Amino acid sequence: MSLETNVIVGSGRLTYRADAAWVRRPEGYAWQEVSAVAIDSSDNVFVFNRGDHPVMVFDRAGRFLRSWGEGVFARAHGITIGPDDSVYCTDDLDHTVRKFTPDGRLIWKLGTSEQPSDTGATSIDYRTITHAGPPFYFPTNVALSPEGDLYVADGYGNARIHKFSADGQLLFSWGEPGSGARQFQVPHGIAVDRDGMVHVADRENSRIQIFAPNGEFLSELTDVARPCQVTFDAAGNLFVAELGYRSGMWPGTFPPTPDATGGRISIFSPDGQLLARWGGGRNPTAPGDFFAPHDVRIDSHGDVYVSEVVWSAGANRGHVSPDCHTLQKFVLQTL
Repeated sequence: MSLETNVIVGSGRLTYRADAAWVRRPEGYAWQEVSAVAIDSSDNVFVFNRGDHPVMVFDRAGRFLRSWGEGVFARAHGITIGPDDSVYCTDDLDHTVRKFTPDGRLIWKLGTSEQPSDTGATSIDYRTITHAGPPFYFPTNVALSPEGDLYVADGYGNARIHKFSADGQLLFSWGEPGSGARQFQVPHGIAVDRDGMVHVADRENSRIQIFAPNGEFLSELTDVARPCQVTFDAAGNLFVAELGYRSGMWPGTFPPTPDATGGRISIFSPDGQLLARWGGGRNPTAPGDFFAPHDVRIDSHGDVYVSEVVWSAGANRGHVSPDCHTLQKFVLQTL
């Protein structure tokens, strides 16, 4: 893997310098892949990874601060940090969502470990789902509303969005298997904009569905390729981590066209206009390109962090070099 750090991506006011060598792990601290990343109020970066130290915390310069969560998770999947710096971790294979203090003390857990809900699913393949169910069956990500409510994307083994109160009480759910409005095929990523509207990365339908806080369907954005996660910057622009069609394809599925895009990042204005896009997977091990984008987050300086599930999306089958970057930082450039 090249460690070149002067690659420029994006466009206009959304131009970045790619830095795949940003983070510095202590000796003996390794990860197979980084499934998710989150930023706290001090711009510390929480790296949720599939390794022996599942939550590693770094400052924005890449210096290691601490780790926690050892022996807690079946498989790291999603991580979100609230305004009070509480940390919400989604464990898909354990069928649970946990809330922690910033230093890793458990506050509460939603769901019952190792006990999926009834959706008829027989595996992590969403195509085996026969009906929507209660929380959880392979949940994927969490988002917070401005009022502090939680929305959980219940993704691989269900086709639902669940809304909880701040103290973890289930309020209501919506969604069912399919490709119509309020239907999902892997509701994988989720974010809430400053107006409280809920954006769901409906991955295998290659769209982002937008809902009111009560679950009412409002609109959809379709200029995306298997979106895994969504987030917003301070200006309200929507950042999308797209898995694309060159990694993580389900058995028996194929790209829509021979030249279909690989993994990429897209940025849309609040009114849905494409502002910048980079990647595409032509050279997935190069800084600034991607193999399997899975999460995207932005710090208070406007820098962008992208994690990739390189191993599980194809490195384990020889589709890309195992040393392909699994976490990149993109430093916002002043024009």
